[in-house]
Amino acid sequence: MSTLDKSHQEAVETVRDLIKGIDTAMFTTISPEGLVSRPMKTQEVEFDGDLWFLTKKDTSKFDEILHDPRVNVVYADKSYVSIRGTAKIVEDLEKKKEFWSAGYNTFLKTTYDDPNVILIQVHAEAAEYWKSGNLAEMATYMFKRITNQDTEKSDLNKTVELE
Repeated sequence: MSTLDKSHQEAVETVRDLIKGIDTAMFTTISPEGLVSRPMKTQEVEFDGDLWFLTKKDTSKFDEILHDPRVNVVYADKSYVSIRGTAKIVEDLEKKKEFWSAGYNTFLKTTYDDPNVILIQVHAEAAEYWKSGNLAEMATYMFKRITNQDTEKSDLNKTVELE
């Protein structure tokens, strides 16, 4: 494995660890009026550089993605992760069935085989994260930032390329 492949794999694993277990993300698209964010449930699939969401065609996000596929997905829990990427509409019946759960029957008021149900696949290009689990590390980081000291070597806030 080359150094580039290894650093890419490490970046993917870091993001995977940070978003694991966070069910809901804020999904941001670009509308004619500007940026629009809404909560969406991420599919429970191991992050490999792509994120998956279920929705319907008759939503504003569907039209917004068709017009401009650039999106941002934010996770917030013990850490904060902001993922920039490109969205694609996927109409794969087997994938919809794989990701479907009984909760969607109620929430979307339909079944997975409804032609109005679609998947959104977000190919992650970069992620910026802020770790907040260790109070001492965070206090040290904030003190260094406030006093204009170098925080480049800190791993509390970092942007990683995922492509």
